[in-house]
Amino acid sequence: MVSTLLESGAAYGHDRLALVCGRDRLTYGQLVRATEQAAAALQSLGVARGDRVAICLESCWEAIVTIFAIARAGAVFVPIGRTVKAPKLRQIFADCTPVAVFTDSRMRPVVDEALGNTTLKALINVGDTPATNDDGTAMPFSGLLARGDGRAVRSEGIDLDLCALIYTSGSTGRPKGVMLTHANVRSATASINSYLQNTPDDVILDVLPLSFDYGLYQVFLAFSSGARLVLERAFTYPSTLLELIMRERVTALPIVPTLAALLTRHDLSAYDLSSLRYLTNTGAPLPSTHIRFLRSALPNARIFSMYGLTECKRVSYLDPSEIDARPDSVGKPMDNVEVFVADEHGRLSSTGVGELVVRGSNVMRGYWNAPEPTARVLKPGPLPGQSLLYTGDRFRIDEQGYMYFEARLDDVLKCRGQRVSPKEVEAVLYEIPDVIGASVFGIPDDVLGTAVKARLCIDRSSALTEQSVLRYCASRLEDFMVPKEVEFVDQLPTTESGKLIRQPRAADAAKDLR
Repeated sequence: MVSTLLESGAAYGHDRLALVCGRDRLTYGQLVRATEQAAAALQSLGVARGDRVAICLESCWEAIVTIFAIARAGAVFVPIGRTVKAPKLRQIFADCTPVAVFTDSRMRPVVDEALGNTTLKALINVGDTPATNDDGTAMPFSGLLARGDGRAVRSEGIDLDLCALIYTSGSTGRPKGVMLTHANVRSATASINSYLQNTPDDVILDVLPLSFDYGLYQVFLAFSSGARLVLERAFTYPSTLLELIMRERVTALPIVPTLAALLTRHDLSAYDLSSLRYLTNTGAPLPSTHIRFLRSALPNARIFSMYGLTECKRVSYLDPSEIDARPDSVGKPMDNVEVFVADEHGRLSSTGVGELVVRGSNVMRGYWNAPEPTARVLKPGPLPGQSLLYTGDRFRIDEQGYMYFEARLDDVLKCRGQRVSPKEVEAVLYEIPDVIGASVFGIPDDVLGTAVKARLCIDRSSALTEQSVLRYCASRLEDFMVPKEVEFVDQLPTTESGKLIRQPRAADAAKDLR
């Protein structure tokens, strides 16, 4: 079970420092104790095996305890992005029907609006959020721990049970819940740790949202190996991040191209970063210019270029010794994973060009409440009872087995390492009065990797401006989905059949930057 990953770390010593988040510093023993209390309290409130529990929190120690407590109680945790807006959150809640929600003062108004008249068994407030609501189910986090103090935790379930629902955008524009079992999470964690070789001496800095699987898995990677996890809520100010690396003697830094771009604008020699043992990158390829900068500025740190997707967490990694010779490659499959490419006729091959297909115990169970989308990406494998995951990504695999990402096969973009559905952004744009037509596509961006651009047709008498459009989008969309640019045109390009023609994806155009 996922909760045993924390117990694995505690086996190295309950007095060892496990988690640093701002001024909060908790040992393994304190985390284990709080997890047991929270799990017991959830069970006493009626949260049962298989129930969904939403986590609408900033990165904090309470969020970490909540993740493990939900898993320990046999329920399913649903991490929600901290910038989600009420309309999307309402869709997620309607889809997964949570029986309990954890939230804080920042997200409570959005949670209340999204829940509407939904009945919960518990609404748990972290921090200074008023612990009140109309039906009396709200309580402070401290009250939850007190409720579970002295109660026995009933360990329920097996590793084939559902552990997490992670919502991600798709080509339809509606969020889809990726179903991950305890076995999925444990398998992926073990395979990733096998090549990163984390130890109890490591200090892993996590600046990524816990709703983003890349950020979430840093928790599992750290605790399963007895390492220390340092949580930071954002990387807006690189100097603050660099000072944190120095102060905490960080050895491992997971990055995305956005963070790499910000680092290239700083003189890293002004900071003592000698503790860094490795950097990892996924979500989108690092431009070769960023790789060269990091190799020069951090000569003692190994750089792991990786590829993965929420539906199976991780697929491959490039051995750091190959990064100079193969900067565009995401390496070979990690342990316990097998890959193929499918040609236009569906034939599978271990080399060549086609849609990447993945097989392994890390592959999701499917999408929650979505049998048709599930059937499109999970198909029978060569052996009975084994599913193949069709990733929707076009890859080239050379004769040595090295993998190269070429393009998405649908319209989904990767911005700041996270999926953006053009249809979801277009739906919001069409809510704006005077918008007649909308087209959203990706453009290359040095910081974001891919930035979102909107092209609009508007009523000739309209007073709409780029700023007014961006303000509206910011009120309705998560920050990484808000367009960076808006262009007004007289007509949107279409095919002869009337289908909208979007601009080439930034993933294609960005090849010129690498």
